[in-house]
Amino acid sequence: MRAAVLHEIGQDKLDVLDDVEAVGFGPGRVRIRVRATGLCHSDLSAMAGVLPQPGPFVPGHEGAGEIVEVGEGVRNLKTGDRVVVCWLPACGSCPACKRGQTQLCLAGFLNAGTPNFKRPAGDVFGFAGTGTFAEEVVVDAGCAVPIPDDVPFDIAALIGCGVTTGLGAALNTADVEAGSSVAVIGCGGVGISAIQGARLKGAAEIVAVDPVVSRREAALKFGATRAISPEELADAKQSVTAGEGFDYVFEVVGRSTTARTAYEATRRGGTLVVVGAGALDDFLQLSMFELFFDEKRILPSMYGGGDVLRSYERTIALWRAGRIDLAGLITHRVPLSDINEALDQMRTGVALRTCIEI
Repeated sequence: MRAAVLHEIGQDKLDVLDDVEAVGFGPGRVRIRVRATGLCHSDLSAMAGVLPQPGPFVPGHEGAGEIVEVGEGVRNLKTGDRVVVCWLPACGSCPACKRGQTQLCLAGFLNAGTPNFKRPAGDVFGFAGTGTFAEEVVVDAGCAVPIPDDVPFDIAALIGCGVTTGLGAALNTADVEAGSSVAVIGCGGVGISAIQGARLKGAAEIVAVDPVVSRREAALKFGATRAISPEELADAKQSVTAGEGFDYVFEVVGRSTTARTAYEATRRGGTLVVVGAGALDDFLQLSMFELFFDEKRILPSMYGGGDVLRSYERTIALWRAGRIDLAGLITHRVPLSDINEALDQMRTGVALRTCIEI
């Protein structure tokens, strides 16, 4: 079986090998033939060591495919079912799940410590307990979510992470108010999805902030009312909000420097939504006085801040109704053999989402 493997954390290239085997199949598990997978910035962060992940590992967590084998005890899936891979499944019984905060369930993270693959040289992990840069992956049945036949695999893959995260940040976490002002810092696939969510909620002004010209141009097509470079944010704050600051600011980069910039762009009493996944040792500094005096809400958004299965269903309904554009997010397509080309497209910012066809 072919898969793209990172041998050591810190390397910037993947090695596409044909001696990889998906392992772990058994009761409660399913084997998925991956048909399409998106490249998310979290994959790059894991490769660089920003996000914790044991190695060697197969990146990829934003995938879709079809069930080829079902383990004993699996009742809701059968061979041939089309599914999206959910990298953060809910166990349904932990305190977070019982409170209705299924996006905070830790069951999926525990999967990351068990190898998903093996080679003659030894065990290989899958990123976030999945590893969709492979022809096949074996996961818990809860990680395989059935999708309707009319949802293409490439669209379904996006729903598996980036779209759910960005839309949910605006719809669930922030619950953007109609007529409000919004700024989105970082306009890749997740940021563009947050822009679409803010538009759905009726935001009057949506300012897209990104250093890459092509991403700014794309943001305007997806609902931003203006698109600017980071250096222009202070001027936009003045012209759009008369210097008061935006009602909502979404940080979709995952760095303390941009989070601090986002905080300063948020009005007093406004809402800063932290969407980007950052490093364990990157600390955001705020004074106790400004926290008290500004009364700004700081809301982290984990995987869109809501029930994942409901979010998938809502996204499909919105896509079917033409209320959101998912196909337009896919700006590049490459075969698995050209995975390193996809990495370069993400690093340079020329791609919103690259679909890897497997």
